[in-house]
Amino acid sequence: MACSLANDVSATRIGHPWPLGASVTQRGVNFSVVAPLATRVELLLFSDGSAREAREVIELDHRHRSGEHWHVEVEGLGLGACYGYRVFGPLLPGSHGFNPSKVLLDPCARAISGWDTYQRGAAVGAVPNASNCLKGVVTDRDRFDFEAAPRPRHSWQKSVIYELHVGGFTRGGGCPVPAERQGTLLGLIDTLPYLQDLGVTAIELLPVMAFDPQDAPAGRLNHWGYSPVSWMAPHPAYLLDPDPLQARQEVRQLVTACHQASLEVILDVVYNHTSEGNQEGPTLSWRGFSDTLYYHQTSRGDYLDVSGCGNTIAANRPLVRRLILESLRCWSTELGIDGFRFDLGIALSRGEELAPLDAPPLFEEMEADPELSDLKVVSEPWDCGGLYRLADFPARRVAGWNGRFRDDLRRFWKGDDRTAWPLSQRLSGNPDLFNGQPAPVGRTINFLTAHDGFTLADLVSFDRKHNLANGENDRDGDNHNNSWNHGVEGPCTDPAVNALRERQLRNLLASLLLAPGVPMLLMGDEVRRSQGGNNNTWCQDNPLGWMHWRPDGDDQALYRFLKRLIRLRQRLAPLLNQDLSPAAGGPAWSLDSATSWREWHGLELGKPDWASWSHCLAWSLHDSEGGPLIWCGMNAYYQPMRFEIPIQLAGWLRVIDTALPGDQAMPARPEPWLAEAAPLESRSLMLLVAAPLLQERSDRRAGSGRKAGGGNRTRIISLEG
Repeated sequence: MACSLANDVSATRIGHPWPLGASVTQRGVNFSVVAPLATRVELLLFSDGSAREAREVIELDHRHRSGEHWHVEVEGLGLGACYGYRVFGPLLPGSHGFNPSKVLLDPCARAISGWDTYQRGAAVGAVPNASNCLKGVVTDRDRFDFEAAPRPRHSWQKSVIYELHVGGFTRGGGCPVPAERQGTLLGLIDTLPYLQDLGVTAIELLPVMAFDPQDAPAGRLNHWGYSPVSWMAPHPAYLLDPDPLQARQEVRQLVTACHQASLEVILDVVYNHTSEGNQEGPTLSWRGFSDTLYYHQTSRGDYLDVSGCGNTIAANRPLVRRLILESLRCWSTELGIDGFRFDLGIALSRGEELAPLDAPPLFEEMEADPELSDLKVVSEPWDCGGLYRLADFPARRVAGWNGRFRDDLRRFWKGDDRTAWPLSQRLSGNPDLFNGQPAPVGRTINFLTAHDGFTLADLVSFDRKHNLANGENDRDGDNHNNSWNHGVEGPCTDPAVNALRERQLRNLLASLLLAPGVPMLLMGDEVRRSQGGNNNTWCQDNPLGWMHWRPDGDDQALYRFLKRLIRLRQRLAPLLNQDLSPAAGGPAWSLDSATSWREWHGLELGKPDWASWSHCLAWSLHDSEGGPLIWCGMNAYYQPMRFEIPIQLAGWLRVIDTALPGDQAMPARPEPWLAEAAPLESRSLMLLVAAPLLQERSDRRAGSGRKAGGGNRTRIISLEG
């Protein structure tokens, strides 16, 4: 709990400019903040997190200043001490900037208190907000114990990411999380067996850094968390223990459990903007310390915005990027996080006046930092200012969300014209986007759905968004979804419509998991989670935004389909991501760049149809020794089609046929395919795999010895796991 101050007046020393934030010393606590243009700074000490006024105010003058840093050491303080700042300086053009009436949250505070009294509106204008402010809490800076829980370090080649919302995934009827742990980081531990069984290798968490739940329309709360008030502290609503000092430990407990379950943890981080909005917004933290430092502005003081949220962080500036790097180290080295996904990450590559930079200093420093070198880094390659850089993202180690993959797969299976050629590019590693060559493994994150947009079930059930529940008259959310309701808007009882929707779900998932790159899944897509056609549930902390934990028979069939599909992908990973050599002990046959190739087909072998009206496509992977190893046919036409297939001397196994119902679409043990051709039903996909790729050797034994003449025999592996 927050500690009490021992004396009415604390003894102070000059202190040190580093480290930033509040750090425990032998005598007390050292405080350091950046405020380049400030003329005076006050450190406020509170008796506890709920205190409505400071118990002590310590004034910092020129002696406590080193360049842009203000610092002081306060004796007798320790872990749990609550504090804030007031910063004095000139107003800026447009009458914003320094606002000494506001108590400010330390941008480097690793824990926060005061949520029970916090009011967002109190941070607007010139009225004092001491009774309604957030306060920093002095906490530990211990490093994560990687010896006890080492990073799983899954290769990009075999990675499968599962995007989820901590609060939404651990709630809902039938949820396996005990009631008292629902909605929390620790509650997520109870769901790990489910994720392990599904077969994913990493979970990507929507923001868990402290955000402002009050940044939402009247009567609603911010659910997703893309409204940061801190880049260091965990969000309090996700914590089981109300003691701020336990917050970081709960993060470590979750990460430890994930590592022990061989799951990596990737955080969705929001460094492109903050909850402070434009110049009319609240003064919570960054703005009050240095308005012109942290935010891109015009010469008149108006905020420049490519985030869509009122402000844009100036990550090109040294002091700003140092704070971002400090945040990355805080979460990765102190709390054990394995990677980061940058919301609108390309915005961080903009320089002064928002000019795009080919060598943005933030990413250069990230790549040069040895403590950040082993992390998985993902980014959205676009921002709201029109910048879109996927293949030429200005950082070598950053993987980009491939929005083209999402759109082209949706359009093909929807039956749009001019989609066969774009689909071939997505399924061959995006050479049209990467200068004629397939993208290196780990450069593109392939996805069909994400938190922002329709769920997979809604993608095949709605032609348009239905967002009235958000309170913005259906104006929010994307209007361009490439979705298709298959004849009926929303849920229906027509067996034919529902059967076609189920087939399309299998088509889409199979296309995603068979493509080169790193696949990402959205929580609940494996059990047909629906949001009722809402494609922007950012303020829906209710069943609309929660996981679907009561699957029916069809839901469970889709879950098994995806589970087997993931295991198939892991088995064939060296074939599907071909620029890495197969691991020892893998399949007997494999592809490498010297002896392998991909061939495109149509209804006839070697004759793909790239016409604008074409809705059929097939492809095969070949090896100079094993011949054709994989053949896949895709029929998005409304009529059945008969495809020629290549000869495989060792025999084909039919692994997937999405036209078949339930578990027949992908049986646990594939059956031989003896026909000389492949008849595909309308809007279906079939996958054939050379039998040796899915066989394993087993010994026939009698008792403790080998049966005479028994030798070894082969059998088809089970994809059930």
